[in-house]
Formats: sequence, C-alpha cells, structure tokens
Amino acid sequence: MHFQAAPHLEAKLVRCTRGAIFDVIVDLRRSSTTFGRWYAETLTADSRVILYVPKGFAHGFQTLVDNTDVDYEISPAYVPGAERGFRFDDPGLAINWPVADAVISERDEALPPSFLETLPG
Repeated sequence: MHFQAAPHLEAKLVRCTRGAIFDVIVDLRRSSTTFGRWYAETLTADSRVILYVPKGFAHGFQTLVDNTDVDYEISPAYVPGAERGFRFDDPGLAINWPVADAVISERDEALPPSFLETLPG
C-alpha cells in the first residue's frame, strides 16, 4: 500500500486498461470518521470504471489475470523521497485480497507491517 507524505499528498485516478485488478484504498486521515477503513473495487478493461483515490489515502492493487495494464493519473506530481507505504497484509486492516498466493516485490515485502507505523504523530 503506497502514498505520499505531507505536504506532498496526492490524489489519483486509476483505471485498468487491459485485464483486471482488485484495487484498494485506505483512509489515512486521522481526523476522518473513516480513518483506518478500506474500500475495494474490481476494475477491468471492459468495465471502463475509474477509481478516484483522494489525498490522504493509501493505494494498492492486485492483478487478477496475467498481462494486466494499469494507468494512473496523479496530482500533484510524484516527489521522490516523499513516498511511504505499508504491507498489503496489515492485520489491523484485514483486507480481503482475492488472490492468496500473490507475488510481492522485495520492496513491498520490506514495508512496515502496519499502516499506523507509517503515520506521523
């Protein structure tokens, strides 16, 4: 699960242009009534659904079929050094990922295990 730290919070538009993904967002805004909750949507090239990821949310996805392509529109631009993240399998979130034996990058395997560890204060 990935996001940019303040003051470089970013909003995203995410769509699947080929294949299918299970797309997840997590509310990281401490003052929000939905803080720490997640929402998921299956995006496919055929459905043409676009997911909006507001500022202050983490984002991650799992591909559901081989040869899947995902397109992001991000605002503001990515800022190297402001990226943060936490593991997709944070037990406090209990996200219901559809693929149990997913392949995870070494970079993502090394992320903190809990979203609470990535937030200031």
